[in-house]
Amino acid sequence: MTLQNRIALITGSSSGIGRAVALTMAAAGADVVINHPSPREAATAVDIAEQIRAMGRRAIPIEADVADEHAVTMMVERITRELGRIDILVNNAGIAAAAPVHELDVALWDRVLAVHLRGTFLMTRAVLPQMYARGYGRIINTASQLAYKGAPGFTAYTAAKGAILSFTRSVALEIGARDITINCVAPGATRTPILDDVPADVLEEIRKAIPLGRIAEVDDIAPSFVFLASDAGRHYQGQCISPNGGDVFL
Repeated sequence: MTLQNRIALITGSSSGIGRAVALTMAAAGADVVINHPSPREAATAVDIAEQIRAMGRRAIPIEADVADEHAVTMMVERITRELGRIDILVNNAGIAAAAPVHELDVALWDRVLAVHLRGTFLMTRAVLPQMYARGYGRIINTASQLAYKGAPGFTAYTAAKGAILSFTRSVALEIGARDITINCVAPGATRTPILDDVPADVLEEIRKAIPLGRIAEVDDIAPSFVFLASDAGRHYQGQCISPNGGDVFL
């Protein structure tokens, strides 16, 4: 599953699954852009870029809020100017917020959907013209197994992830016969900063419900992204693969 001579942009890649995808794609041969949302993550993004450069690959950390149309445009223009093109887009940026529906603040609902769904739309719209011009591209969206099974208290998150699945399928139909694919990875429960505030007893209940009997590490998830980005995944279109330990059967 080589990504030699490919240029990948991974949004939300200063931590968690995005960070693992960035490092794994670099190990597979790709040059990588590490996107982060604010100055708070800048030092981490720079550190990841240095690790990638140590592998002999090019790496650029870029701050940009994927829900901001202007920021997205500026980021894509900079990458194209400095690296020449974007071969692989991973729409991974996301946030989570827990609250029952009757207590969920409208602004928080809007922000969760903006980062996940609007961000996926804006990024996809921004890179597709150059992918069309070259007749090549790989777009991989991060969904969640919770888009299939739901989760009490996470209506905004699960609604956004479910919408990303539908968005992916519709874009797949638009792309047609070009050598451009768009697919999803729907990870199961994974040890990332999103789980930091989850009580230990709740995590244990989650773990026991997974047939494989463990919560995933980020290195269990990243190879699925590499597969879909590589030539090995060239016949996948509009699909969703879910490394979830058996938590959900798609």
